Amino acid sequence: MKHILLFILLIIVLKTKAQQQDRPNILWIVSEDNSPLLGCYGDAFATTPNLDKFAKQGVLYKNAFATAPVCAPSRSTLITGMYPPSMGTEHMRSTYPAPDYVKFFPRYFREAGYYTTNNAKKDYNTVDQLEAWDESSAKATYKNRKPGQPFFAVFNLNVSHESGIHTSVPIEKLKHDPEKVKLPPYHPATPEMKHDWAQYYDKLEEMDRQAGALLKELEAEGLAENTIVFYYSDNGGILGRSKRFVYESGLRVPLIIRFPEKFSGLAPDAPGSVTDRIVTFNDFAPSVMSLAGLDIPTYMQGKAFLGKKEVKERAYAYGFRGRMDERTDLSRTVRDKQFRYIRNYMPHKIYAQHLEYLWKAPSMPSWEAEYKAGRLNADQKRFWEEKPAEELFDIATDPHNIHNLAADPKYKDVLQKLRKANHDWLIESKDVGFIPEGLLSKISETTPLRDYAESGKYALEKVIQTAEIASSREKSQLKELMKRLGDKDPVVRYWAVIGTIVLKNDAIAAKPKLQTLLNDPEVTVRIASAESLLAFGETDAPVETLSEALKSENQMARVQALNVLETIGAKAQPAFENVRALLKTDQQDSDYDVRAAKKILEVAENK
Repeated sequence: MKHILLFILLIIVLKTKAQQQDRPNILWIVSEDNSPLLGCYGDAFATTPNLDKFAKQGVLYKNAFATAPVCAPSRSTLITGMYPPSMGTEHMRSTYPAPDYVKFFPRYFREAGYYTTNNAKKDYNTVDQLEAWDESSAKATYKNRKPGQPFFAVFNLNVSHESGIHTSVPIEKLKHDPEKVKLPPYHPATPEMKHDWAQYYDKLEEMDRQAGALLKELEAEGLAENTIVFYYSDNGGILGRSKRFVYESGLRVPLIIRFPEKFSGLAPDAPGSVTDRIVTFNDFAPSVMSLAGLDIPTYMQGKAFLGKKEVKERAYAYGFRGRMDERTDLSRTVRDKQFRYIRNYMPHKIYAQHLEYLWKAPSMPSWEAEYKAGRLNADQKRFWEEKPAEELFDIATDPHNIHNLAADPKYKDVLQKLRKANHDWLIESKDVGFIPEGLLSKISETTPLRDYAESGKYALEKVIQTAEIASSREKSQLKELMKRLGDKDPVVRYWAVIGTIVLKNDAIAAKPKLQTLLNDPEVTVRIASAESLLAFGETDAPVETLSEALKSENQMARVQALNVLETIGAKAQPAFENVRALLKTDQQDSDYDVRAAKKILEVAENK
């Protein structure tokens, strides 16, 4: 009997080992902040021999997109398989909780016997889930797994991060010649701009070297023949108008996937092939689960583009922009294989809202100086002006997205199709990003925002409709906006007020109602009303309202108020005492209100 039990145990062990060997290891090499500026993507100025070689061994994706043009929200997508605006995790460096049923997907790999490691960045823009990883640190490696155990491992390469150009290296130390950089048409050829671009290409060369070292290590460990390797970037970037902006330069990323011969049956095509299939970060989690033979949770909004559970190719890639650090904004975008459509819901805010972190790159102050001196052409100065409500670009003829076709009658059908695709996705995904963040953060204290969206308490369709009316710039909509200023829903009231801000003096008839809204029970509505009244020439009451908001315990309400105060310069003087008070407080969370407060004082003092 004892021998029989030992025999059965041996069979189980051997079967388990065989199953493990039949399951692919999966390795992610993730670089930070780079568009497809690689030789294998046709960039002749780039020095990327390792990834160019890797592309010949794998499948190169021409149409791979981050959901957000910045790290934390896009990484939220990657780790959950969920679209961040549907969970409230769209705003930069927020920690609003995901619902209990949403698990960081490496946890499913662990439960299936995989060894999971992350080296080392997380930045998932929500409450962390430590149980997702066997190891997550600067020393994490798949080498610590048990013999024969399959692994899912992530290595993050941060050398190409935008901080890499904050300090300029001496020009004689650059490997790439600033005078030979081909600038995008929206960038002026200042010495600082050319230098930042050249230095960035140097960083990409080092990133390529590090990626090559990881690939060599995999081979040295004898694991290349059992491992499917992904290389991609977490978002586009890094110079102005790329990272943080919903253009190709911010959302399109490189993606190359190599399948070893053993798992060639899982590959979509032969080594060295190129595909134009549209894939987004939403699809990464279900796709790697499909490759590993795992069940894909039904709550995931992404769809597998690889493995046995591969589905039909998606028609659109959706993207978004929410608050970026200390600046509020809201845009949504849809991309098919030829066109990119962008809807700007706060068109009154210029593209180039001052961001302390972005302005650390020498190229940004140089670009701003050229604008103030009046030395920019139309394509270069547009970044410093208000946005249109809608943008439409033909990627095939306009890869830099500078020729807006939204008003061109020849593209009316395309515009309407993509406008509808955007609207339908907002409804389908239950986009909670239209709730002003001051209110959003308050809701999240008691209810995960995805749960709130599904509870029936969120008047989604009316909110979206109001936001579309508000951002349209159509004077004919003023009557409807005024009606909605009295709506029982504070989110509808908020967007109706935004509509009056967008219309400026054309909304003067709404002034009496806006004055009453300075006493609205919802602070975000009060702040927006103050902003609108300031545009009508009112000062005392709006500034008092904004100053009072700076004493709120709600940080996002403070940030909203500070964004408005900065626009009026010295007229904000009565609020300066409360502005300065923010600089003296010990921050228990992010410092975005402090950053905005510093800028207000700088603007007022003409620094």
